[in-house]
Amino acid sequence: MSESLIFDIKRYAINDGPGIRVVIFFKGCNLQCAWCHNPEGISGKAEKMYSPSKCIKCGTCVEVCPESAITLTPEGIVSDDKHCILCGRCAEICPTKAIEMSGKSMSVSEIMEIIEKERIFFDNSGGGVTFSGGEPLIHSGMLIELLDQCRLRGIHSAVDTAGHVSTEIIIEVAKRTDLFLYDLKMMESGLHKDWTHVCNERILQNLTAIAGTGVDIIIRIPLIGGINDTDENINQTAVFIAGLEGNIKEVHLLPYHSIAQNKYNKLSKSKSFEKLMEPARSTLDRIISIFARYEIKASIGG
Repeated sequence: MSESLIFDIKRYAINDGPGIRVVIFFKGCNLQCAWCHNPEGISGKAEKMYSPSKCIKCGTCVEVCPESAITLTPEGIVSDDKHCILCGRCAEICPTKAIEMSGKSMSVSEIMEIIEKERIFFDNSGGGVTFSGGEPLIHSGMLIELLDQCRLRGIHSAVDTAGHVSTEIIIEVAKRTDLFLYDLKMMESGLHKDWTHVCNERILQNLTAIAGTGVDIIIRIPLIGGINDTDENINQTAVFIAGLEGNIKEVHLLPYHSIAQNKYNKLSKSKSFEKLMEPARSTLDRIISIFARYEIKASIGG
C-alpha cells in the first residue's frame, strides 16, 4: 500500500469545499509561486522548522540528537544541516514546540483512519475530505487509492490542485473525486512562468479536459495586487471560464496576504514580499462585477 509525506492535517475546515471537512496536505509541489502561503509544502522532503521566540534554551534537543548536529548558542539552537538526519527526536522532546518537523510518512490506512473519525461532522454538515498540498496530484498513486476508499465509504472528496500534471493523471482523478478546487492564477503564459516557475498551457488544457467530464469544479484565483488583478487578466480569465464545458459558474477570489512570512523564517528561508500587495476592496468589487458580466458568480474567500 502506498505511503506519502503529509505535512499537515486540518480538522473542522470550512473553506476548502462544502460543509465541515478534514484537509490532508501532501508535501511537495511542482510550482514555486512567489506568494505561496504554505512554503513547508514546497519541498518533497521532510524539513525541520525552528521558532527562536519559543525556545527556552533548555538544551534537551542537544542531548537527544544522535548525530550531535545541534549546538546551543545564546541566540538559540543552531542545526548542522550536513549532519542532521531529520529523525525528529529533537522535535519530539522539545517542551515548547520550538522545533517542529514538517513531513510525516503516512499510509492510506493511517489517513483513512483519521478521516473516518471525522465522519460525524461530514454527515451533519454535508462535508467530507479535501486533499491539498503542496500538490496532491504528484502523489497520484496514493491519491487515487484514497479517493477510491472515500467513494467506497460514501465520503465526499475534493482535490485542491494547480493542475500542472499529465492529462492522463488528472482524468483518472476526475473519475474518482466529487469536486475539484482548481487554481487559475493568470492567463498570460510568460507572466505565469515569471511568478510560478512554470508555463500555464498544460494547466489550461487540463482544466478544459476535466470540465468536459462533467465533474464539479470551483475555480480559485489567488489575487495579488498589481500582478494578476488587472482588468486585462480578469477579462481573459472570465472569457476562458465562460467557454468551458460543464457547469462551472463559481469562482472564489483569494486575496493575497503576507502571513506566511513567519513560516519562511521557521524554515530559515529568505523571502521578500515587498513586490506583493493585497488587492484593494474596490479592486475586488470591480473583479466581481467583471465576472458577473459573463454570468459567473465570483465571491471572496472559500
